[in-house]
Amino acid sequence: MSTLDVAIIGYGLAGSVFHAPLVAAQPRMRVAAVVTSSAERADQARAEYPGVRVLADADAVFTDAARYDLVVIATPNRAHAPLAVRAIEAGLPVVVDKPLAVTVAECEDLIARAERANVALTVFQNRRWDGDFLTARRLIDNGSLGEIRRFESRFERWRPVSKGGWREVGTDADGAGLLFDLGSHLVDQALTLFGPVDSVYAELDRRRQDISTDDDVFVALTHTNGVRSHLWASAVAPQLGPRLRVLGSEAGYLTYGLDPQEAALRSGRRPDDGNPWGLVDPGDYGILGAAPDFTPVPTLAGDYPAFYTALAAALLDGEAVAVPPAEASAVLRVLEQARRSARTNTVVTD
Repeated sequence: MSTLDVAIIGYGLAGSVFHAPLVAAQPRMRVAAVVTSSAERADQARAEYPGVRVLADADAVFTDAARYDLVVIATPNRAHAPLAVRAIEAGLPVVVDKPLAVTVAECEDLIARAERANVALTVFQNRRWDGDFLTARRLIDNGSLGEIRRFESRFERWRPVSKGGWREVGTDADGAGLLFDLGSHLVDQALTLFGPVDSVYAELDRRRQDISTDDDVFVALTHTNGVRSHLWASAVAPQLGPRLRVLGSEAGYLTYGLDPQEAALRSGRRPDDGNPWGLVDPGDYGILGAAPDFTPVPTLAGDYPAFYTALAAALLDGEAVAVPPAEASAVLRVLEQARRSARTNTVVTD
């Protein structure tokens, strides 16, 4: 097997903007099938990937599982675990868009099923390959900041009028709300950098009246190693804060603005179009130093394609997946603790 035939279940934002272009850009993968019930999205898939098989429901994938080598689940959160179970039962390796499930119990069940079936299971955490995050990680690892004391990370936007999708009008059981959306990335980045946590404190607010879940989130983590992470996600921030601020004993690192890869993908650009990918304009570089001496630091190129490159190596060469499912479980545990903290107005330590 030299090329992996990939079936993508769900062709909304996640499936069409993030997964399909990255799969297609990986030389050892092919977008073989797309599952969507939307006629408009079906036409879009056929135009973007000539020869792709367009299916009306996921049953068509699992009843013909031998045609595929990998399933990507890019559906609303509530369907993640049930569809992943079906993929595992069909013997198909599976990528699940974050979060892997909507509860820790669901996640642990998936992991156990995948281990028993000896099927690869991973979760799509593309923001581990944001350029600013890669740069911060390098600065932390090479000692440029000294001993890290505080990590601040934000995903904020100004959207005073909601769009009304399931993420805004759904329930906890749907995995709706910003905590489970952008919060999944924020917590994953913090755990990736600084490891497990001893305590979680959270504030989850619903600021807009036409939604039913959280749209303004703050989470404070105390890591076992002593680092404190302060994380924000908001749809109602009229002024945006720094994207990252990392404070150490010797220096800090400060960045503004989002990694450009998402905007590039949304605009129709592709990682394999022959042009440089993931580059940040020099005027948007982060700043390193301690007052009064600050220096711009070139931002490393973002690399979302690295996720599927690593997955191809895992499935074809026996390498490890880039995001082990146990790490997705750790993220979900923190998200559940954050919900409990906000509900009880306490610091959660278990």
